Amino acid sequence: DAEANTINCAFCRPDDFAANILKETDAFFVVADHAPLVEGHILIIPKRHYACYGAVHAKMDEELASLKQEVRDFFNQYYAPSIFWEHGVFRQTVYHAHLHCFPFGETTYGITAPLHTIVVHSQDDVRAWYAAHGHYFYLEDTVKSLLFAPEMDLYVQVIKDVLWHGVSSRSHQTQWRSQQQRQEEGAPLIAATRNMWHEYQGKGATYADKTSY
Repeated sequence: DAEANTINCAFCRPDDFAANILKETDAFFVVADHAPLVEGHILIIPKRHYACYGAVHAKMDEELASLKQEVRDFFNQYYAPSIFWEHGVFRQTVYHAHLHCFPFGETTYGITAPLHTIVVHSQDDVRAWYAAHGHYFYLEDTVKSLLFAPEMDLYVQVIKDVLWHGVSSRSHQTQWRSQQQRQEEGAPLIAATRNMWHEYQGKGATYADKTSY
C-alpha cells in the first residue's frame, strides 16, 4: 500500500524528530527543519505517508491551508514574508510529502518568466498534474503559486535564482552548504526558531486546531 506508513521512512517515525516538533494537528506536524537553510526554516509534514503533496487527499486541504496561513503570519511577525517550496518526488531526500516554509520575502521569479509549467490555483491542480505526469517541483510566494516540470536545468536555475537569493539575503553565507553541514551547524537556528514560535503561540494567534510544543 503506497499510502501506508513505511518502517524505513524518517517522517513516519515522529519520535525521531520529536525534539523539533513545533505543532501537531489532526493530520500534520509542523517541524523545525533539522538541517535549516536559515533561521525560521519549517516543514509541514502529513502524519500519514504520502509520496508528495500531489498525492495528499483533498479532505486535508483545509487543514493544510490553515497551517500555511499560520506560518505566513508567524513569518510576517518575526522574520519576512513566506516562500513555500516542495520537491514533489523530484529531488526528494526523504520520500514522504513535506512542504518547506522559508522566511525569504519576495522572490526574484516573476510570473512572466518562462520556466514554470502551470500557475496553481488550488491543490487540485497539483493533484491533477501528479496523476497525469508524476514528478514536479513547486514554488509559492506571497502572490503566486507555480508548478514546474521535473527538468534538472529548470530546477538548478530556480534553486540558484530564488532559493539561493533567499538564503544569501537572510544570512552571511557566500556558498551553498551541504545537508550535513547544515545539520551540524543548525542547532542554534532551530533553537531560535522554537523560541520565536513559542512566543508567537503565546499571543494566541493560531489558525489551525493545535497542540503546540
